[in-house]
Amino acid sequence: MAASTSKSDAPALTPAMHHILLALLEGDRHGYAIMQAIELISRGEMRLGPGTLYTSIKKLLDAKLIEETDERPDEDDERRRYYRLSSAGREAVLAETRRLSRLVAFAHKHARHAVLA
Repeated sequence: MAASTSKSDAPALTPAMHHILLALLEGDRHGYAIMQAIELISRGEMRLGPGTLYTSIKKLLDAKLIEETDERPDEDDERRRYYRLSSAGREAVLAETRRLSRLVAFAHKHARHAVLA
């Protein structure tokens, strides 16, 4: 189960949402660039299709964790929508990353005692 963000009206972060926020830590991106960044960040283990990507983006926009920006590189396709992290989104991605780090530390500590089937 995903952890909820600090705002009570914000949705729990799904893995897809967390990856989108991670991709936006490096700066503004349009949808396709977010998909490419997620593949790179996850070393190909996470691939979002357009449906999952844009459903997650809508939830993140509604929760004000990301925002659409009008700023874009010169000579870019005007139809592309660019997204950036809000300050609440930055807090949410860092909180979720800390939560996952604690889980990984727990797993490393206890995995050596687990019997793998």
